[in-house]
Amino acid sequence: MTLPASGTQRFDLWAPDAEAVTLLADGRQYPMSRTGSGIDGQPGGWWSAAGAPAVGEVDYGYLLDGETTPLPDPRSRRQPAGVHSLSRTFDAGQHEWADGQWAGRELAGAVIYELHVGTFTPEGTLDAAAGKLGYLADLGVDFVELLPVNGFNGTHNWGYDGVLWYAVHEGYGGPAAYQRFIDAAHAAGLGVIQDVVYNHLGPSGNYLSRFGPYLKSGEGNTWGDSVNLDGPGSDEVRRYILDNAAMWLRDYHVDGLRLDAVHAFKDERAVHLLEEFGALADAVFAETGRPATMIAESDLNDPRLLYPRDVNGYGLAGQWSDDFHHAVHVSVSGETTGYYEDFGSVGALAKVMVDGFFHDGSYSSFRGRHHGRPINTDLVHPAALVVCSQNHDQIGNRATGDRLSQTLGYGPLALAAVATLTSPFTPMLFMGEEYGATTPWQFFTSHPEPELGKATAEGRIREFERMGWDPAVVPDPQDPETFTRSKLDWSQAAEGDHARLLELYRQLIALRRSTPELAGLGFEDTAVAYSAADGWLRLRRGSTEVAMNFSAEPRRIVIAGSSIALATDAGVRLDKVLGGGGQLGLPGHSAAIISK
Repeated sequence: MTLPASGTQRFDLWAPDAEAVTLLADGRQYPMSRTGSGIDGQPGGWWSAAGAPAVGEVDYGYLLDGETTPLPDPRSRRQPAGVHSLSRTFDAGQHEWADGQWAGRELAGAVIYELHVGTFTPEGTLDAAAGKLGYLADLGVDFVELLPVNGFNGTHNWGYDGVLWYAVHEGYGGPAAYQRFIDAAHAAGLGVIQDVVYNHLGPSGNYLSRFGPYLKSGEGNTWGDSVNLDGPGSDEVRRYILDNAAMWLRDYHVDGLRLDAVHAFKDERAVHLLEEFGALADAVFAETGRPATMIAESDLNDPRLLYPRDVNGYGLAGQWSDDFHHAVHVSVSGETTGYYEDFGSVGALAKVMVDGFFHDGSYSSFRGRHHGRPINTDLVHPAALVVCSQNHDQIGNRATGDRLSQTLGYGPLALAAVATLTSPFTPMLFMGEEYGATTPWQFFTSHPEPELGKATAEGRIREFERMGWDPAVVPDPQDPETFTRSKLDWSQAAEGDHARLLELYRQLIALRRSTPELAGLGFEDTAVAYSAADGWLRLRRGSTEVAMNFSAEPRRIVIAGSSIALATDAGVRLDKVLGGGGQLGLPGHSAAIISK
């Protein structure tokens, strides 16, 4: 697909159905005219304004077909007065980057730390988050993954209600603060993965359909109208998306993108949008020499996302594995309702450890059908699966937004940490998990429109009523206290079992880094043994063994190794036997890593 010359000028606009367009810039009107052609010489629908300001910071918007209320730019980089107001130009090239020595980071062997800018610090800004990067580097993580930062209506939001994908939310500091954050992260040795949402738009401030066929009316997904990926006009819609992805990688020096809910993409074209993301990552790597990591959130358990493009795959670097989360969650909490039902045995975690997916063509009782397909382990390294014991979705989509650490003690939390950080996969932590934060992570919004706010709150209650929850316990997402409660309390990290758990996370990450077998071996070098009745599991990665007792009762496990490299409980004992190896005594809810 060849990119045309149109759409490259400062105020160029794609509005194929408009009869007349006027640019309003710094209070002056500039009539726009159709210009050029679209992709590969096809009719383009692009407009250009002669005589518009060529330099300087400009507040601007567009008047369509004689309307008197200007609309913001679909490619706006700044919205200082909110998503309903004028856009403001921003020249990303003015930033003097200080990361010239940053060579980037591969996903393999890495640890990811997921955070939400608005609740990570009391201030809730990118500059304040940058002040915590030293802490993250000391923890040992390799990537910081930011929840969406694009423009949304209101003051606070998870970020998935974004409507202006090119803008950085002003409340976080805007695009200049974003560039400072990236520089600070690279200086601390941390890569940055940006969560991006291309499957839907938020409910307020969404003007894209006024400009062109960005959406498919009547063809919706869980969150609203589907994005037009394969209908008439979809060439330019796809370019809008891919240009945005390239913006993060090129203009903002981001190291990778997490692609939200790609199973919600409705794309029947022969070349799927995900394949184009894979090609874009390769192109950026060829240009910059830095890896551009594409990670998909997918509910499909379809390994095609990870297969190379030359074997008809999409060529992405990674995808989330919910099966791992479900298996760990059930193993430490005992919860087996809803989609946890199929994961009631420690055998589910054993299967995930060696196969990558639990549902790989098996029957899913939650879905009422068979689900997924097996991974061709000759084509996929385990590191391509990003796993966690907690994340923003799995916590925040619970009725009260309760973390594991609000109901479980040190032992089960330590087990979850060991399972995640010694797994064959790429581990991801959710902010505060590492010290057992007891602040919840709840669903919060700040829609200024009373009707929308009321509908959001009532919809949340109805959703959990259907699941059997008492409506009285479901927090009002519009209540500012719901947002405030979700902010981390950093003072906890220095207290009691919180500090003990934090030290365990540091040790586990350091051990993962110093023991190549834990992060570097493929599926073929992974083996498990387990007892569903007794609740223990032994994972073997090369000559390194990880023994986990999910039972509250003490267990004895036969192991081949001869030295305890790390234990979560002082009561762990290793009784050696003649000829090497021995029996490992594990107290209830404990784990140990054994080496030869």
